[in-house]
Amino acid sequence: MPRAAYEYDEECSSSEDEDEIEQDLIEGSDEESDNDELPVPQTPSRRKGKGKVDELEDKNLIVQTTFDAYFTYSASRTQTSSNVYTQLVLPLTGEEYVEGIASSSKRLKPLKPSILEPDSLKDLFSRFLFELNEGFNLLCYGYGSKRRVLNQFASEVCSKHGHVVVANAFQPDFTIKDLLSRIHTLPLVQDLVLGATAEKQAGQIAAHLSKQTQHVYIVIHNIDALPLRSARSKTVLSLLASNPRIHITASVDHLNTSLLWSSSELFARKSDTADDSTSISAFNYTTNAASNPPYNANRGFAWLWHDLTTLSPYDAELAFADRSSISGASSASRRKGALDAASGAAAGNPAAMSETAASHILASVTQKAKKLFILLGKRQLAAIEDAEGDQQQKQEAGANVAGGASQDLQQYGMAYDVLFNGARDGFIAANDGALRSLLAEFRDHGLVLSAPSATGGAEVLWIPLRKERLVSVIQSLETGAA
Repeated sequence: MPRAAYEYDEECSSSEDEDEIEQDLIEGSDEESDNDELPVPQTPSRRKGKGKVDELEDKNLIVQTTFDAYFTYSASRTQTSSNVYTQLVLPLTGEEYVEGIASSSKRLKPLKPSILEPDSLKDLFSRFLFELNEGFNLLCYGYGSKRRVLNQFASEVCSKHGHVVVANAFQPDFTIKDLLSRIHTLPLVQDLVLGATAEKQAGQIAAHLSKQTQHVYIVIHNIDALPLRSARSKTVLSLLASNPRIHITASVDHLNTSLLWSSSELFARKSDTADDSTSISAFNYTTNAASNPPYNANRGFAWLWHDLTTLSPYDAELAFADRSSISGASSASRRKGALDAASGAAAGNPAAMSETAASHILASVTQKAKKLFILLGKRQLAAIEDAEGDQQQKQEAGANVAGGASQDLQQYGMAYDVLFNGARDGFIAANDGALRSLLAEFRDHGLVLSAPSATGGAEVLWIPLRKERLVSVIQSLETGAA
């Protein structure tokens, strides 16, 4: 009995527990039903599509930097148009260019800076003359041609105080010897016997003028032009500019003109007249022309810079340029190829062309081509002789200089513009196309080499023959033509 009572108690307790659990489940279901009636907030994934969420996350997480943009743009394929400007628009002829400039000038109102007013010019010229007499040389810069103003200064002011020499250095065939020749025509120095080289001539002229009482005023248009950038030209000009009796007024247009001279040359001052005359009078240049000129006064230019902006067109300065040609911008690769070919042909021995090979080539060309070869060859021989004279002068001065001409024949080459002017004057080629047609045969056989100038700008042409071989070839051509 007691055991049966115990089992009954367990059954009652278990039934009570089951009733409690059932009651809890009922209450929980009621709560869930109540919760179902409340609005359930939607998550972002339910409001928007999955793709839009990913796109938004990409925009917020991945930010493209400037470096990424650069590499993205570099990796993209570049689109090059086949519409080349040189093919769509033909170059202007000389007559069309002149007509276009004339018609545009009529529609435009000319600008005249205040510095070109008569009163302003009078004050400017007075200041120029004062600074020249104080031992400075003048360098005029600014946009626009300064040729007319400087010529007016030379004719109206300088001519009343001494002798005047005007040099147009912008001409492609201008040389430093042309300037010395014009100075030699002055009454002060026309009886002076000059030496062979340009440095000797400059030293003799400077020494002679230092003992005179009259002054010489030199006006150089575009002293920064290519013919006056060489070391020899700058040496000659520094000899003249440092003389107290010589006053130089020059114009410049190149942006990097100041890099042509060193700081000591830019700021050097002229020697006193009395000291110069006593230091030079002890030497006699005329009796011993072969001796080294002892004139070594303070070489320099003593420049004073003046802003001379005129806004005038460069008509005279660009008269020798082919302004109707637009092929220069696209000829860089062609010049580079010519330079590579020239350097390959002249590797190890720049004068590798033999006299026999040159004679065979010249025997198969026209008479005009032979005349062109003679013109180029004579100019190259003249440049070699000038260089040999300078080397001889340095050897006499005791400098350690190797004898003979340099093997680099490119430095004795002739600028293409100068060759074209000479060919046109000699009735060899009337236009650019005819000249290039004559040069094509020589270039194909390596008898004429060409390369861009070392100072930049015009194309330089030369003949890869040594001096003695070139002289023999030219003599045989002239004999056959006679």
